[in-house]
Amino acid sequence: MTNDVRLALNPAERRASFSLAGLFAARMLGLFLLLPVFAVAAQSLQGGNDPAKVGLALGMYGLTQAFMQIPFGMASDKFGRRPVVLFGLTLFVLGSALCAFATTIEWVTIGRAIQGAGAISAAVTAWLADATRPEVRTRAMAMVGASIGLSFALSLVMSPLIVGWAGLSGLFWVIAALGVVAIVVAAFVIPVVPRAEAGMSSARAIDVIKNGGLFRLNVGVFCLHLTQVALFVVVPPLLLKLGHISTEGLWKVYLPVIFVSFLLMVPIIFVTEKRRTHTQTLRWAVLGLVLVGAGFALTAQAWWPLLTCLTLFFVFFNVLEALQPSLVSRAAPPHLKGLALGLYNTTQAFGLFFGGVLGGWVAQHQGVQTVFWGLTAICTVWLIATWGLNINMPERSKAVAQPSIVP
Repeated sequence: MTNDVRLALNPAERRASFSLAGLFAARMLGLFLLLPVFAVAAQSLQGGNDPAKVGLALGMYGLTQAFMQIPFGMASDKFGRRPVVLFGLTLFVLGSALCAFATTIEWVTIGRAIQGAGAISAAVTAWLADATRPEVRTRAMAMVGASIGLSFALSLVMSPLIVGWAGLSGLFWVIAALGVVAIVVAAFVIPVVPRAEAGMSSARAIDVIKNGGLFRLNVGVFCLHLTQVALFVVVPPLLLKLGHISTEGLWKVYLPVIFVSFLLMVPIIFVTEKRRTHTQTLRWAVLGLVLVGAGFALTAQAWWPLLTCLTLFFVFFNVLEALQPSLVSRAAPPHLKGLALGLYNTTQAFGLFFGGVLGGWVAQHQGVQTVFWGLTAICTVWLIATWGLNINMPERSKAVAQPSIVP
């Protein structure tokens, strides 16, 4: 009974966890809303017919996010979580508003850079760590992960409808409004919690970089998000062309794709958790991405093969998105865990940037097929890197076993 009580979130932890998950969800929904439609909606902007410029605008958020992630985390240690998060969200809203007013792709790119400069992920994660005991922290982190996954699924359905109703400018105003909601949550809903004393003074980035397991996981998250953004540069125009649908009709494609991929993904996560085969599942999922990339390249000029490949991509993407942060937290030594997660988030952001830039440039100069083959090659390199990954998964203790929460 004692273990059950200790492993339950107390009221203060529950409030902090739900409110921080809600903050993350509102902000991430604002970011995800752009992905499914921007490649086609940007054609309403001056310069928006250039895939290279569209890819740069889409990925620019990741560049500034990557450079500002660790400085924002350090600032939150010095000045407090709430003021740093509020400042970052204010930048996000200002960048969104600039994008809403923009009439050229260049101004959208500048607005996206300002959006990304508000890099609050590390600060929010630290805030959650401050608000929870170590024995329930994984569960609280899983709530945040679940909120991000839900936001991504909602964005695929909502963004085509919003663009059809209010255009690209209206979409950016919705994104700005979501940022305002996040500000309200950060300012008035999340409870005040004392910051944990800094115990990471001896942590060095080189210690994380030299850790072979963490290095391979950072390579993985870079490749995963590079692939995601590059696909969204080229796949939406293909869906419009092959499906003979309008931008606002894309939700009719995305909704069943997400639904089916979720149904296929849940059993994989369940079996992985039950058998503690995280690294093996990761390898199989990366192999799946290699095959999906080749499938896109060989068959994506036909409607049903394109939808099949897109569905399978989301299956493997969601599995990897759930597994990799968990493996990072297990691979990192306790005194390096915060730094390891910070560098992991930074590498992820670089993947977002290069996915947009390279996807757009290659599509512009070499064609869509080359994008797909390039992603296949990148995932092949990633697959080779995973073969050196060996992270021991401890057996689940019967005394503390709890139902898993799938992000």
